[in-house]
Amino acid sequence: MNLARLRVPSLDGLLAFEAAARYGTFERAAEMLCVTGSAAAKRVAAVEQLLGVQLLDRSGRTLVLTDIGREYLQQVVGPLRLLAAVPLHQPDDKRKERLRVCAPPTFARQIVAPKLQEFTGRYASMDLELVLSTPYPDSPPGDTDLWIRGGDPVEAGCTILMCDCATPLIAPTLLSSIGPLRKPPDMASAPLLRTSLEPWTPWLHAAGLDWAEPESGPRLMDLGLLLEAAVSGQGIALGRPTLALPWLAAGSLVPLFPEITCPVPPYYLMPHSSYGAAGEFADWLVGICARASAQASEYLSGRSGKNVAGASEAGK
Repeated sequence: MNLARLRVPSLDGLLAFEAAARYGTFERAAEMLCVTGSAAAKRVAAVEQLLGVQLLDRSGRTLVLTDIGREYLQQVVGPLRLLAAVPLHQPDDKRKERLRVCAPPTFARQIVAPKLQEFTGRYASMDLELVLSTPYPDSPPGDTDLWIRGGDPVEAGCTILMCDCATPLIAPTLLSSIGPLRKPPDMASAPLLRTSLEPWTPWLHAAGLDWAEPESGPRLMDLGLLLEAAVSGQGIALGRPTLALPWLAAGSLVPLFPEITCPVPPYYLMPHSSYGAAGEFADWLVGICARASAQASEYLSGRSGKNVAGASEAGK
C-alpha cells in the first residue's frame, strides 16, 4: 500500500465533520471543539475539497448529511473512537499549545493588546507569546507562527486586516493655543510632527496644498511615538484613527479635517496555517480589526458623538 498517495484529511477536519454532523450547526460543533464557528466550517470545507465530495447540505437552518456524507461518517467514526481511546491521546492539563505572534509595535499595543483578554479568556489552554517587529523587517523572529506586517507591497496570499487612512490629529490644548484652524491652509504656521513611516505629502495633495514635506522638528520612527507626541501637544500628527482610538475616545486627540484623508499602506497577515492555534488567532484578529475600522469610521463621520476640531472651532 502506497500511504503517500492516500487522500487522508487532517484529524482536525475529521473531528469538525463529526461534530457538525452530530450537532447540526457549525456554531454548536465549534463550542465542543473550543474553536470559532468559522474555523469549524473551514475545516469541514477542507475535508470536502480534499475528497472532492459534499458531505453536508448547508441549504437549510441546520446542517444535514448528504448520502455520501452519511456513509463517510459511518466509516470514520470507528477510527476516531479508537484514536480517542489511546491513553497518550488523553488531554494533559499541564501541556499548552504554543502560539508565537509577531506584530508591528503600534499595531500590537493599540489594536491587539487592549482586546487580548477576549482571546486568552476563550483559549485559556493556549500559551500565547506576542513579540514586536522592527520597522521594515525582512523576516519575523525565529519560530514565529503568525506574522503581521504593515506597508507595501502586499504579498500574494496575505490576509488584509485593515485598509486604513490617515488624517491630521491634534490635542485640544494645542488647538486652543495656536488659534482656529478652519481650513487646511491655516496649518501653515502650525507645528507638524514628522515620520518617514507616514509622510505628509499624500495628505497635503489631497487637501489641495502644494507644500513640501516638513523639514523641522524631531523625526519619530514609530507611529505610537508620533501619536504620543501629538497627545502631549507637541504638534499635529498625520495619524491613523484606528491606532488613535483610545485617545479619540478620551478626547485627548481630535481630527482637524476628518473629511480629508489619504490612504496609507494596510496591515496584513502573512500566509499561515488555517488550523489549530494559528487559525483561531487569525480568525479572532480579523474580527477585532473590523471592529477597530468601524469605530474609526464613526469618529471621522461624526457618529461617535465626539466633536471634531473643525466643528468645535467653527462656532467660536
